[in-house]
Amino acid sequence: QLQLVESGGGLVQPGGSLRLSCAASGFTLENYAIGWFRQIPGKEREWVSCISSSGSRTNYAGSVKGRFTMSRDNAKNTMYLQMNNLKPEDTAIYYCAAYIPTVQSSCYIISRRYDSWGQGTQVTVSS
Repeated sequence: QLQLVESGGGLVQPGGSLRLSCAASGFTLENYAIGWFRQIPGKEREWVSCISSSGSRTNYAGSVKGRFTMSRDNAKNTMYLQMNNLKPEDTAIYYCAAYIPTVQSSCYIISRRYDSWGQGTQVTVSS
């Protein structure tokens, strides 16, 4: 059974940092394209970033570019999202998601392209 589990969320002051983890079980992450999304209750899910299965391409939404960084530890079958210089508008539930790509050098920014989702982890940025 494919499963993704996020962790690492919490409360942080503006300007602070958090590192989210997305641990996979039942499949090998490096064979999948991975995306991070976030959602505020009552609003649509927003794409944050993604990485191709080959690892050759990483894309970031304009609102997080330069502050967030994706990385992968294949030995731990875990994906990370390092979030620096956090802002109150980054407050949301963060989800990781995965799909098997047809093109290993790209990744989708559309949530419906992703087949497997984690349960989400809350990130709150507030003073």
